[in-house]
Amino acid sequence: MEHEIIIESELEDSGPYEALLRQVIPAVLSAEKVDFPCEIDVLLTGDAGIRQINLDQRGIDRPTDVLSFPMFELIPGVPPALPDVQADPDTGLVPLGDMAISVERARAQGEEYGHGAQRELAYLAVHSVLHLLGYDHLDEGPMKAQMRRREEDILGRLGISRK
Repeated sequence: MEHEIIIESELEDSGPYEALLRQVIPAVLSAEKVDFPCEIDVLLTGDAGIRQINLDQRGIDRPTDVLSFPMFELIPGVPPALPDVQADPDTGLVPLGDMAISVERARAQGEEYGHGAQRELAYLAVHSVLHLLGYDHLDEGPMKAQMRRREEDILGRLGISRK
């Protein structure tokens, strides 16, 4: 399946992260049985950039690690299908949504958790794509547990462990 992953970076050294995202994002879509070509827009930024997005979009004046902006309201664990989603008539791609990742935060959290920036960035990308597909973790119960299981399963399939 040919998905289009559009990556914009506000950073000078994002090359290795871009390659990782181009591997991880399609793997999440495949694991979730998305069987049509999608477009996902990704912004790689720092804490200042994501703080501004968080303020502008959510009214929260602090940085975070990842923000997800789904285009559709989907049901977690249920592969999306027409007419729940619609392809862009010009491209034929279904625009699933946007994500912004603070690479600065990913590096810090990767160090804090002892598994490095690459694993943390992969985790944040998986987490965000699952949000685009309807998963959420607003509660501390079943919804969060369902999302965590999927994250770990997908990262495991990719051979990306916590070390």
